[in-house]
Amino acid sequence: MRWGSSALALAAMLLTTHVSADPLHKSEDIVKFFAGHPGNLGASRGICVGTEEECKSKAEKTGSAPKKAGLDMMINFALDSAQLDQVARTELDEFAKALKDNRLSTFSFVVEGHTDATGSDRYNQELSQRRAQSVAAFLTANGVESARLEAIGLGKSHPRVANPYDPVNRRVEMRVKTE
Repeated sequence: MRWGSSALALAAMLLTTHVSADPLHKSEDIVKFFAGHPGNLGASRGICVGTEEECKSKAEKTGSAPKKAGLDMMINFALDSAQLDQVARTELDEFAKALKDNRLSTFSFVVEGHTDATGSDRYNQELSQRRAQSVAAFLTANGVESARLEAIGLGKSHPRVANPYDPVNRRVEMRVKTE
């Protein structure tokens, strides 16, 4: 019983620490990430939204080099939801600050919404679009020009992990618009 209580206390501490902790990336880190390689962004330059393990898994699937190609912003959603939780809002607040920096003023972003495989294709397409719009609306409300953001829903077509029902597939990713 002693070990069970200790494990429960540790889990509670870790969960509450993350919710109240500072964002994973400060706006300056985000600016440096995108502005650090002007003219050489390529397809792999984007924000990988999820855990580091998820980002690595995605890179392995696409045959990308093992180097870290994205920033883990932790923008995930509950089942059947497009609501941003407090963790997502904290992360997106830093992203909005970065996008308002002069060094990124010429960059436009595609905001891609994703779902897990729960539900019909049509429903997931609409839900993923709402998720992308939720993030874009938050960024716009925080001073990012709407013309710099394109929100698209990709449904369940691009799962992050092999299990299509895994909650980590419920996410939004932001990428530099290259067109």
